[in-house]
Amino acid sequence: MTKNYAAILIALAVAVVMMFIARDRKHFFTNEGVVWTTEYHITYEASHDLGDSIQLIFNNLDMSVSPYNKASLITFLNENTSSRVDAYVKRLMAASTEVNRMSGGAFDPTVMPLVNAWGFGYKSGKMPSRAQLDSILAFVGMDKVKVDGEDNLVKQDPRLMLDFSSIAKGLACDEIGRMLTRNGARNWLVEVGGEVVASGINRRGAPWQVSVDMPTGEEGEVTHDSALTLALDSGAVATSGNYRKWREEGGKRISHIIDPRTGDSRVGNLLSVTIIAPDCMTADAWATACMVMGDQKVKAMMQSRNDLGVMTITADTVTGALIVWSNASFADKVQTPK
Repeated sequence: MTKNYAAILIALAVAVVMMFIARDRKHFFTNEGVVWTTEYHITYEASHDLGDSIQLIFNNLDMSVSPYNKASLITFLNENTSSRVDAYVKRLMAASTEVNRMSGGAFDPTVMPLVNAWGFGYKSGKMPSRAQLDSILAFVGMDKVKVDGEDNLVKQDPRLMLDFSSIAKGLACDEIGRMLTRNGARNWLVEVGGEVVASGINRRGAPWQVSVDMPTGEEGEVTHDSALTLALDSGAVATSGNYRKWREEGGKRISHIIDPRTGDSRVGNLLSVTIIAPDCMTADAWATACMVMGDQKVKAMMQSRNDLGVMTITADTVTGALIVWSNASFADKVQTPK
């Protein structure tokens, strides 16, 4: 072997080693876009861009549980052209059943026909009468549907419809977080439409900072005035409110928060609820449940819970001033201004 040939082999070997070192070196990546008419922002530290895997999760969930996708599994289930469920639907059904039970029925994904009747779903509606609501309530309720055996959905009434919109974004966040972890990412933050799940630290080596919006703005207007900032190195945050999606009918304010127990549009002084939970699916579901439950019931239930952090923002019935309340588990995560 000549000296020149040996030198070439050594140079090639060094180049290969350097290539693998560069490949394994981690950088922070950001993927952003729009899914389900809402924005998403995902930041993670990894050795390569995982945008294709993120899109695959969004696509799979859309084909599974989007009621606005005519080719989705949930559409087939709602139209009774199929009764077979997939892993996503089974997971959402199990989580929904648990939160439904613990919230006294305040959270219920069978509420879709009522949402449509009020004009906030994918079918037109305006101002349903009491008789119309009562007739719909006959086929609304988690006690009227179940997954039987491995993958078969059983309805007591074929008119029953499922809508996981109030929990599916949370599941999307969790699924993307799990995918990032499987691919070696320890530090990441996933945000889809304001629902957030995080792990580890940000670019500055500190816990992720998550801003919680103050309830401001008119109907259809999206503003992001921060009420406070949370420091998050694990777990999830979700907020639900009635201050953005509403309309007026005959001088009466109509909210998109529909009580599945009564069929009524839930309008009150509770403007928003923010939940901190171990996973985003749970946080998402409980944020919706608490908006339905109302301010006093939320405080009574959540005051001593240490598995969920809860913050409510209400409007004083006399002055309109905003009142912020939180339990101890939530207060522990609040970032102190410097």
